[in-house]
Amino acid sequence: MTLKQKIYDHYLQKVQDKITMLQQVLADLKESGSNETKSTAGDKHETALAILQIEQANTRGQLNEAMAQKAMLEKINPAITALVIVNGSLVKTNRGYLLVSIALGKAVIDNVTVIALSPQSPLGQKLMGLPVGGIAEVNNSQYTIESIW
Repeated sequence: MTLKQKIYDHYLQKVQDKITMLQQVLADLKESGSNETKSTAGDKHETALAILQIEQANTRGQLNEAMAQKAMLEKINPAITALVIVNGSLVKTNRGYLLVSIALGKAVIDNVTVIALSPQSPLGQKLMGLPVGGIAEVNNSQYTIESIW
């Protein structure tokens, strides 16, 4: 398995774990809500129910966002490489490895530190379309493209 495939699998699993956790939180909130409906404590009951509904709505929003991230990641084929940086490229720069995909932060895979960043981020925008040897500058930091997978 290539380094790019391992990195891709890591981030896909990270998003899937988040989805699973949020689904469990929603199930727990639903159970709390059904327990709350059995109570008839008046105003206190209504307030608790309203708070639960707000938490459910927030969690559903986070779940929808995580599912959208997973869908975006699944559009990437880690076996494909390009001569210039495109969405899905693993890029080695003079400042480290970057996976241009979605913003998922830093990870260490096979002792290699990788940062998954969005093509819409300031650095992502500058990197898109650059070939090996290209230079992107963000916040007075230069990123020289050493290789693209």
